[in-house]
Amino acid sequence: MAERLKKGDKVAWQTSQGTTHGTVEKTLTRPTDIKSHHVAASPDNPEYLVVSDKSGKHAAHKPDALKKK
Repeated sequence: MAERLKKGDKVAWQTSQGTTHGTVEKTLTRPTDIKSHHVAASPDNPEYLVVSDKSGKHAAHKPDALKKK
């Protein structure tokens, strides 16, 4: 199981442009829409809402995609 993250944790994840860094804003535990993307989060399958340090954009990521810094 991936490490549990909390609001304010600094994380990194891989994109097609390389490694991106950002901050966890909150844990998503219910279905949510971010822009036009549907996030199928649940208490048993949580995802994390993160904000990119570089662009300031929000995205949802599964726990396994994030690495705590």
